[in-house]
Amino acid sequence: MAKLYFRHGAMNSGKSTALLQAAFNYEERGQRVLLAKAQVDTKGNAQVLSRLGISRAVDLLIAPDDDVRARFQALASGTEPEALVGNVQLPPVACLLVDEAQFLTPEQVEDLLRIAVLDGVPVLAYGIRTDFRTHSFPGSARLLELAHSLEELKTICRCGRKAMFNARKVDGQFVFAGDQVAIDGEVNYESLCGACYLRFSDGVLG
Repeated sequence: MAKLYFRHGAMNSGKSTALLQAAFNYEERGQRVLLAKAQVDTKGNAQVLSRLGISRAVDLLIAPDDDVRARFQALASGTEPEALVGNVQLPPVACLLVDEAQFLTPEQVEDLLRIAVLDGVPVLAYGIRTDFRTHSFPGSARLLELAHSLEELKTICRCGRKAMFNARKVDGQFVFAGDQVAIDGEVNYESLCGACYLRFSDGVLG
């Protein structure tokens, strides 16, 4: 039985790089993969971007109201209306790779499980567990509940300890209030360990 995998880690833990490497590994063996990401992540628009400087266009941008399984099945079979070439004979999909999976809705994560279990296609979802206030993203929470396999990708804090949390910075200063999702040029994030997060937040979690 194919499985749903959730590979999670704090910012800068190499999630997008690992996804692109996994895609390369499948394709090096002559297998077809599909790449997807949540549309709400406007960084890179329709591309998976690695901080190492490599990128790749996605096959499927997932909007908040999308039926992910239906769109996957159409794309996999070559009948996706927005595909460059439609209604063609295509090899089966060996794996679906999903970037920024924390931005999916719980229902879309359930579709990922259906793709794995009912359609027999492994799904590798990459994302972060919690926001800058240490609260779970809805998509990540559902992945933690449903995924067959959980794997943490690790990175380090400025102090050298393992980073766990994603702190938001605006104009170079840490902020601990605001909307859960903020992706623009004025907002940056830094991965911090628990001790550093609590030091900068004055001991406040959430």
